Amino acid sequence: MSFATGTSAAVLAELLASAERAVVLTGAGISVPSGIPDFRTPGKGLWEKVDPMKVAHIDAFRRSPDEFWTFYGQRFAMLSEIGPNPAHDAVAELERRGLVRGVITQNIDRLHRAAGSQTVIEVHGSIEWCVCEMCGGKVGFDDVRAILTSGTPTPECATCISPLKPNVVLFGEMLPEDAMADATALAAEADLMLCIGSSLEVYPVAGLPGLTLDKGGRIALITQGPTPYDRECEVKLAGDVVEELDAVLAALP
Repeated sequence: MSFATGTSAAVLAELLASAERAVVLTGAGISVPSGIPDFRTPGKGLWEKVDPMKVAHIDAFRRSPDEFWTFYGQRFAMLSEIGPNPAHDAVAELERRGLVRGVITQNIDRLHRAAGSQTVIEVHGSIEWCVCEMCGGKVGFDDVRAILTSGTPTPECATCISPLKPNVVLFGEMLPEDAMADATALAAEADLMLCIGSSLEVYPVAGLPGLTLDKGGRIALITQGPTPYDRECEVKLAGDVVEELDAVLAALP
């Protein structure tokens, strides 16, 4: 590691202060303190309770929209009551101070934007909108929630009377080309990528830190559990994500 002295938080603060083109990459772990379960933690993850191939696959949506929305309606209800936590606030503060250029997130929960982050690339989409596959029409989250709350099992496009689909990447779908192009460009230009709350195992997003390394940049990690980049990172903070980011902010000049 190039920065060998001080606490891990101080090392990361120095990296951020010295970087010119830092970018943040976040996964489900940053939203856990808000009350959103991650996907793969043994005994706790969302996919421990349901089979994603049955409830979150594009084929499941097209085969039985009512069954799909039985699951996704519960997610909408949960996410409507959840707000950003101090970890999201800390990332927004880093951008406000000019220390990071933007956020690439695998999360669909809108919490980075709610916390005040301005440049947010949502590579897995967002629940902000639902879309009609027939006409391309869009309906906002609040309106969809109102439809579901009224007792309608599947929200439909008012024009096509076709089931609305959350504007998120389901299993069996490709990631949005524009978002991945923007994320790839940021990663290639970054002299520091700070990865927060991600196991960095799901591709193609998991390849972005490697791209930063290949272009001569550095990576730093704030995440619990192992990642494929543990040996290549400048520093890794493996404690509570809120506490670790608070410590980094406190260590900044």
